[in-house]
Amino acid sequence: MMASVDVDYIFKVLVIGDSSVGKSNLLLRFSDNIFHETFLPTIGVDFKIKNVTVKDKSVKLNIWDTAGQERFKTITAAYYKGAHGILVVFDITDRESFNNVTNWLNEIKKNAGVNVVKILIGNKSDLESNRKVSIEEAKKMAESQGMVYLETSAKNRINVDESFMELTKSIYEQLPEKDKMSKGEGQKINGTRKPVKSGGCC
Repeated sequence: MMASVDVDYIFKVLVIGDSSVGKSNLLLRFSDNIFHETFLPTIGVDFKIKNVTVKDKSVKLNIWDTAGQERFKTITAAYYKGAHGILVVFDITDRESFNNVTNWLNEIKKNAGVNVVKILIGNKSDLESNRKVSIEEAKKMAESQGMVYLETSAKNRINVDESFMELTKSIYEQLPEKDKMSKGEGQKINGTRKPVKSGGCC
C-alpha cells in the first residue's frame, strides 16, 4: 500500500498546444525522465503526478497533458476548469504552431478564466538549425500577454524542470497571503484546510 504523504498544496497544471509540438515528451521528461523519439499522439488527455518543493512548501502537481488535435477540443475543454497554471507550448521549428498560440490563449480565456498563471514554451530548442520562430518574436508575444517565455528541449532536457518549477513558483506567489500557511498546517483550498494524501487523481 502506498504510504500517505502530507503536502501543503495541490496545483492543477495543464500542458496545451498544437499536436506534435512535444507536450507529452516535456511532461514525461519532467515526471519520469523519459523521452520518446517516435511521435505518439495523445488521445484525449494524459495525467501525471509530481511532488516538488517551492519556498519550503511541499506541492503536489497534478499535470494534465491535453491532445492538440482539433477533434479533441470538446473533451479537453473540461480540464481547464480549476487549473492553477498552464504551459502553452509551440515548436520553434513550426511557424503554424506559434501562430496558433493565440487560439490556445483564447481557449484559456474561455475555459479557465483570467487569473490562471500562463507560461509560453518554445520547445525543440535542440533543432536550432531548423528554427522558424525567433526568440525575440516569441518573447514579444509572451510579454504582450503578460507571460514568461522559456525555450526547452525535451530531448536534451534543457529548461524542462525549470519551466515546470517557474510555473509552480508563479502559482504559489499569486496565492493570497492568507493561503500561504506555515509548514505543516495542511493544504488550504478555497478557505478550507485539510490534510492531503497522495495517490488521488485530482
